[in-house]
Amino acid sequence: MSRRGATLLIAGIGVLACLVVVFALPVPYVALIPGPTYNTLGPLNGKPVVQITGHRTYTAPGHLNMVTVSYVGGPGANPPFTIVAALQAWLSPHEAVVPQQELFPTGKTQQQVVKQDTEEMANSQQTAQAAALCQLGIAFTTTDTVAQTIKGLPAAGHLRRGDVIAAVDGLPVTCRRSAATMIEAHPVGSRVELTIRRGGKSRKISLTTSSYQGRPVIGVNVVESFTFPFKVKINIGNVGGPSAGMMFALAIIDKLTPANLAGGKYIAGTGEIDAGGAVSPIGGIQQKMAAARAAGATVFLAPAGNCADTAGAVPAGLRVVKVSTLRGAIAALKALKAGKPVPACS
Repeated sequence: MSRRGATLLIAGIGVLACLVVVFALPVPYVALIPGPTYNTLGPLNGKPVVQITGHRTYTAPGHLNMVTVSYVGGPGANPPFTIVAALQAWLSPHEAVVPQQELFPTGKTQQQVVKQDTEEMANSQQTAQAAALCQLGIAFTTTDTVAQTIKGLPAAGHLRRGDVIAAVDGLPVTCRRSAATMIEAHPVGSRVELTIRRGGKSRKISLTTSSYQGRPVIGVNVVESFTFPFKVKINIGNVGGPSAGMMFALAIIDKLTPANLAGGKYIAGTGEIDAGGAVSPIGGIQQKMAAARAAGATVFLAPAGNCADTAGAVPAGLRVVKVSTLRGAIAALKALKAGKPVPACS
């Protein structure tokens, strides 16, 4: 073989090897893509998504769709997520490419991440019911239980795992006043009086708030739970994460009242919610807007904290409404029905 032929052969082998790397070897990234949407006012697999027993309900026509984000890639993905796949996703206006560790943190298996997402979904359903009943003024019990204290902070040695914080400075814990929010309302270095239940007995404990990352704390992790006067079951299948909380809460309210919040319109939205009704930002807002519009939505309820992320990414024909509380979301839906202005992400 001539020198030129040998050179071409070696170069060809090199190019082929590079192509194998490009097309076959996985890269440590995942693509976020629009996922399925579910009408929280409708059925799924023959069952109502939001099923209420033990309380009067009303027909709620229209759509209040929760939206999801799917992903391509991840540990052990088959086929593997390659550079070519990453470039295709990066060029798509409704997809995003993010480091794999954003979805699958180092040290966690895919099964552990799925389990965590499932737990977050279950917690969000409970919190959504709490937020809905709190908004409607239907009485239920909120319980803040100590999960652990943090060494070196004021609660250590004074509070124990299993203690129930019933009141702060004489104000009882409710859906609108959690122990954490009442404690954080104190300046750093001020006294806070806790009423706790331990072993069936009530006692008062006075502590001085300390500073942690600039916030007043006493150094306690609390688990919030609720006891409701009737049952709300949410049938949503294998969907994880907390970001459907606001839409679940709206659906519960729509079914418990004759208001007809959706007004027959095709509305979608997203947002994590707490028992007091505050709506927090979520991830994947661009993919969720795309999923909502593809399903037929014309209105999208977005957390105020995500408004900056919607800039330049709103699909044609979709109106994005800014919400920061459950009360504000309800007010916006009522305004839409009446043809009045609503706050928008701009």
